[in-house]
Amino acid sequence: MTTVKLMRAIRVAEFGGSSVLKLADIPVPSPGQKQVLIRIHACGVNPVETYIRSGSYARKPALPYTPGSDVSGVVEAVGDGVRFHQTGDRVFATATETGGYADYAVASEDAVHRLPDSLDFCQGAAIGIPYFTGYRALFHKAHAKAGETVLIHGASGGVGIAACQLARAFGLRVLGTAGTSEGMDLVLKNGAHQAFNHREKDYVAKIKEATNGQGVNVIIEMLSNVNLGNDLLMLSYGGRVTIVGSRGPIEINPRDIMSKESSITGVALFFATKEETAECAAALFAGMEAGWLKPVVGPQFPLENASQAHEDIINSPGAAGKMVLIM
Repeated sequence: MTTVKLMRAIRVAEFGGSSVLKLADIPVPSPGQKQVLIRIHACGVNPVETYIRSGSYARKPALPYTPGSDVSGVVEAVGDGVRFHQTGDRVFATATETGGYADYAVASEDAVHRLPDSLDFCQGAAIGIPYFTGYRALFHKAHAKAGETVLIHGASGGVGIAACQLARAFGLRVLGTAGTSEGMDLVLKNGAHQAFNHREKDYVAKIKEATNGQGVNVIIEMLSNVNLGNDLLMLSYGGRVTIVGSRGPIEINPRDIMSKESSITGVALFFATKEETAECAAALFAGMEAGWLKPVVGPQFPLENASQAHEDIINSPGAAGKMVLIM
């Protein structure tokens, strides 16, 4: 008689508040064709996971499910047809099939990437969604170019820091906002040329002043339900806003878009093509090798405290790096 190997995992059996995140023992999954089983050391926590858990997100997983996608760890086993990974490899993943808030997860081979020795597992868990989203927002959607000025609105969180490092490495002038002085320091340490406090009433005027009244070419927006109206006032002629995050509706004046022939584009990593994902992975790996891609890890929680992590990621006064769960 074979014994089933069990693992700890966070399970969601109903949509609702953070209390629906329950620790359970479930069987370790097995990798199928072109899949990899990862022994997880750390998993990133993303705001979108709180929206999915609450049932308010457009795409709802079948219940029960395990949240989480940004895992890092070591390859435990590989399924048939896997060519690029082998047992013992240090890896990070941008998506999993079985959920990342767990001791093990199965991921499709094309979502698994080598983690260089220069980065630890917590940093590895901070690469997936933040850096792939930052790259997509800047280059696939905003078509940002070297020499342009980019404003990263909410630059001290996981995606914000990723976007700062990417934009600086690719030759843009980088302005970042944060809600605390610690957040502003973090933004300056991670590629921004200047930082602004978006809680100050006159921050829009200060940013315009920093561009000699020209405005910014590109804005990467993390909280559009609060900031989008102001963003439109800060754009240069032909400026672009890419929306990475929003927590509700906002009223804007379309004339602010017409007067500058500016544009607003949504960003959803889910729709990236295989070619776009491969381009992004290559750019990010180059950054890891060169040393400018250095994820900043923020608050760390043990797996059993996932519900507290979900509370804090939504309610904390200012983001400071990428929140991770430790296995």
